[in-house]
Amino acid sequence: MGLLDYFVDPCFRDEKAGRVVVLDRRDRGYLVRSPAEELKIRSFLKMYRFADLVIRFLGLFLTLAWLSEFHYRRAELFRDVCIFTAVYSVIALLPELLLARSYKKELLSFVSPQDEVSISGKVEMRQKLPIILGVVAASILAMVGIILLTWSK
Repeated sequence: MGLLDYFVDPCFRDEKAGRVVVLDRRDRGYLVRSPAEELKIRSFLKMYRFADLVIRFLGLFLTLAWLSEFHYRRAELFRDVCIFTAVYSVIALLPELLLARSYKKELLSFVSPQDEVSISGKVEMRQKLPIILGVVAASILAMVGIILLTWSK
């Protein structure tokens, strides 16, 4: 499960105080007392990330399948985007919000408020920023290309 490890690994850091897990904000973390506790937190985070990805992808696929009944025309593109946004909000974003709410409730059961430590620096996000910008730019170019190809017919 390399993809889940990719999402979970940045949550764990080695700091001066010891092994630290960053769960909710980037400037605050919690000390992890043992490797068994780290594995328990890691498995919970993987479970959450997997559920998050499943909800997003299934919501996207269900929305696209439902909207495939519509015939896309150039004059009705804005209407179709609005319909897609509304349907996706109901199918995917509502369960996503409910999952995030339960995640926040369960999060504090894994750590103790006494183990809170401050985190130094935000190096990892700066390293990922060019990758994120590249993926966003490629996605926008692909969408523009698809729209131009469909409009030409």
